[in-house]
Amino acid sequence: MKNTLEIRWHGRGGQGAKTAALLLADAAFKTGSYVQGFPEYGPERMGAPITAYNRISTEPIRVHSDIYYPDCVAVVDETLLHSVRVTDGLKENGVLLVNTRKSAEEIRPLLGGWKGKVVVIDARKISEETLGKNFPNTPMLAAVTAVTGVMTRDAFFDSMKDSFQHKFARKPEVIEGNMKALEMAYDTVAGPARRMAAGE
Repeated sequence: MKNTLEIRWHGRGGQGAKTAALLLADAAFKTGSYVQGFPEYGPERMGAPITAYNRISTEPIRVHSDIYYPDCVAVVDETLLHSVRVTDGLKENGVLLVNTRKSAEEIRPLLGGWKGKVVVIDARKISEETLGKNFPNTPMLAAVTAVTGVMTRDAFFDSMKDSFQHKFARKPEVIEGNMKALEMAYDTVAGPARRMAAGE
């Protein structure tokens, strides 16, 4: 489909990859896009590999299958690089986003020869600094938004603040921590993403 962005998420049960996909769909919907956000159902147990998907489009979405040729793949747990072919179907002009403390050059040998763009972010460090715990899905959500450019920074933050205010109405400190995590993650990858788009 033209004008459609397709994203595949890889994580482990309990890390929030499915939640991140649903939150991204909700945020994009609020900006006027047509959206899908759904998990691939299987044995969903804590620590087991899980997959989730997003389709975001400027026109009605008539496809209801899994996503086989994504524009972006987000890997919430870097250990999956050793056991899951995360780049399967990923377009050569797409982007692989990985939660890791390693550099893109260090993880590239694990990508089965895929030659596209790799962006890394230490989502664990960001979540621990802003939320006090390892909740990698919040930083990864912002990072995916930044590297794909699926919506403007302001639209994304306005939407997420609204969502957090509804979800954590009685916990303002949680709202503040989540917003800080989003901002830190977005700004961490926005610069490298812009340079990649410019071919630098």
